[in-house]
Amino acid sequence: MIRLRRVYDPPEPGADGVRVLVDRLWPRGLSKEAAAVEEWPKAVAPSTELRKWFHGGGSAAEFRERYEAELADPEAAAELARLRELAGAGPVTLLTAVKDPASSHAAVLAELLGARG
Repeated sequence: MIRLRRVYDPPEPGADGVRVLVDRLWPRGLSKEAAAVEEWPKAVAPSTELRKWFHGGGSAAEFRERYEAELADPEAAAELARLRELAGAGPVTLLTAVKDPASSHAAVLAELLGARG
């Protein structure tokens, strides 16, 4: 099972499973202890250029297409494969600092990894 949550939300030990930060930058004002992040595969996060393009008014459909192209990079693909292994072994929670994880890159990742919970 794959869950999407904001990294600022308190951990739910019985439900989160492996907590994975999928942002390229560490979230502002949050300690590592409070975040309880177990994995931080930066290569699966959108590039700075793609993120800025999207927040500058890029379309969601084109963002997804460009983001999936970035995930084909060998380093990103290896980290994506690692996340698939984790998801196959038990619950995984993808964490992001964005206000609406369901309409972010984390949702694209969750779809690529399998069913969300």
